[in-house]
Amino acid sequence: MPIRVHIIHVGSMANKGTRALLKSDVYVLRSVIGSDVVISVSTTDICGVRRLNLPLAKVLPPVVDIPYERSDFFAKKFRIRRDSLTYKVIAAGFLLLMFVEAFLSVFSTVLEKIGLSGFYRKEVLKSLKEADIVISYSDENFKEAASYLPLNVYWVAAWWSMLFSRTWDVLCAKFFGKHVVMFPNSVGPFRTWFGRLMARSVLNMMDFILIREPISYNIVNALGVKPPKILTSDTTILLEGNSGEALFKGVPGPILGVSPGFYAQTLSKEDIKRYIICHARALDLAIEKFGFTVAFLPLYISGFPYDDLEVSKLIMEKMENKRHTFLYEAKSIECFKSALDHANLVVSSKMHPAVLAVSDGVPAICIAYDQKQVGFFQLLGLDECVLLIRDFSGEALFQKINNVWARREEIRKMLSEKVPLLRKNVLETVTLALTPLLEVKQR
Repeated sequence: MPIRVHIIHVGSMANKGTRALLKSDVYVLRSVIGSDVVISVSTTDICGVRRLNLPLAKVLPPVVDIPYERSDFFAKKFRIRRDSLTYKVIAAGFLLLMFVEAFLSVFSTVLEKIGLSGFYRKEVLKSLKEADIVISYSDENFKEAASYLPLNVYWVAAWWSMLFSRTWDVLCAKFFGKHVVMFPNSVGPFRTWFGRLMARSVLNMMDFILIREPISYNIVNALGVKPPKILTSDTTILLEGNSGEALFKGVPGPILGVSPGFYAQTLSKEDIKRYIICHARALDLAIEKFGFTVAFLPLYISGFPYDDLEVSKLIMEKMENKRHTFLYEAKSIECFKSALDHANLVVSSKMHPAVLAVSDGVPAICIAYDQKQVGFFQLLGLDECVLLIRDFSGEALFQKINNVWARREEIRKMLSEKVPLLRKNVLETVTLALTPLLEVKQR
């Protein structure tokens, strides 16, 4: 009999980092359990996951929707601005609907438990019931803020509703008596007692917890979480690009890959303007001093104002040396990974361009808005490659580029030694977390 695995907490595929995490998690599961494993997924982006053409038996919604993701779906469909009153009304409506969905799911879950067919989200509840194990997929599913960004009403509501939805999925899985494993996640930060309470409650329901960086590991320990937990690394460190693909053929000089961006509705208009101008200034200086050709590699293309694609274009417009730049819109995560592999140095404001770059030995500078980025570079012993967004300026970024470029061979050597160890560790820790399931399979 094949092993049935249900993956929960999968987000939007508009973010290539989310795609990379899901592909990596599926790869790890098939590597550890075997190719006969039957995998189903709960996600807020059903169409996006299906387009990946992964070996999945079913792609289903979560038990409870996440309000801001539903609001974004309708805002994009009907071209509603995120800062409009209409958007706020829609978001408030979906926030109230979330609790209605939770109420309905209680009755439906009880019906499924006693062998009857549920009337609400019966397919996903049936999948949870039939699963041999439930996986909380790799990402940052349990947090209440971004470490180095200001908090506002929009993001307080977004993080709390996300915590509630994630917790409800785990509650349903445990009601069916399922073994729940958290794949490598970042956890925290938390800024209120309510956030800490919710996180402690849901993490204590897990049977095994994998943490992808040391800052989150310390937070989990401080919360007093009891299940077994292991510090490992991000699963995307295992992801392969399109090997042998000839990208950027004929591009002169060393290539500086740049993946800029920031969370929506976190920076003021003045801060956004400053972010763009400072990037332009630093990249102009880098081109003039080192002869770089700058390749802009947007990670998150949502179609909303100030997504990574628009920010890349705005930086290019402000540059004096724009003739030494180009924009590359990768159609797949494998193409995105290959583009990073072809760079000689990478500057990223997002987590996964940095992870994917260093996984193939490319030195990277991370403009960190969150602890997960700082913690990942701590694992590598490359703290000096991080620039906190609160310390960000054109001069500071150029100085980082100058320093890291001067040490590029030393950094490449460090990566060649540490990345294989991290890859091995990820596979070993996932195997350990799945040991109860593997023992059942062997009987």
